[in-house]
Amino acid sequence: MKWTDIYEIAAALSETRAEQDPAAVNFVDLRAWVLALPGFSDDPSRSNEKILEAIQAAWLEEIA
Repeated sequence: MKWTDIYEIAAALSETRAEQDPAAVNFVDLRAWVLALPGFSDDPSRSNEKILEAIQAAWLEEIA
C-alpha cells in the first residue's frame, strides 16, 4: 500500500481500528496508524495534511 491508496487504507483502518471514531482522530495518530498497517510500504515523509484528510474522509465513508 502507498499513500495514494486512500480507499484501501481506509478499509484497512476500519478493520484494524474499528473502535475508533475517524472524525475524532488527530493527524499525528492517523499517520502513525497508517504507517503501522500490514502491507503499507511507502515513504513516511510523503504524507501530508491533504493526504491524511482524504484518508480520514474515506474512512468516514467506509463506516457509514
